[in-house]
Amino acid sequence: MTDPVTQEDLDAVAAQLGRAPRGVLAIAYRCPDGAPGVVKTAPKLPDGTPFPTLYYLTDPRLTAEASRQESAGVMREMTERLGTDPELAAGYLSAHRSYLAERDAIESLGTDFTGGGMPERVKCLHVLIAHSLAKGPGVNPLGDESVALAADAGLRGTAIPADWPTYTELRGESQ
Repeated sequence: MTDPVTQEDLDAVAAQLGRAPRGVLAIAYRCPDGAPGVVKTAPKLPDGTPFPTLYYLTDPRLTAEASRQESAGVMREMTERLGTDPELAAGYLSAHRSYLAERDAIESLGTDFTGGGMPERVKCLHVLIAHSLAKGPGVNPLGDESVALAADAGLRGTAIPADWPTYTELRGESQ
């Protein structure tokens, strides 16, 4: 889902970020309550600065949860699993390639840097959550898991869709 950006959206994102947003191409995800949650950003900002993060998390509830997960060691655990789970690593590599292809279709930066650490490690859950919310479940397996953790932590139905799979469902674990 991608909505054209309006001045009202830019004002809302500015309030969320505490600064004027830069290079916003579209609202890539709206929270169930209608607030912008993720913006799609140009590969180069208006001043020409490269900005490899195509999907940028803006909703404060989501950014706080991404930071909480990072502090709790979720990135480290995910990176370890990439080295031991070939299916997960293949899905994450596919997400990386898809992300780059979408960004490069707008403008190539001549780099394979995505901002999220893809494809060998997990560097930033903010980017992975933004990517998964913008694209929906099934594109970025680790982003999906991080969104599920956020949903399970109390954001389901407010900042995360009510029907987002649970962490247990995504991991294929019995309940």
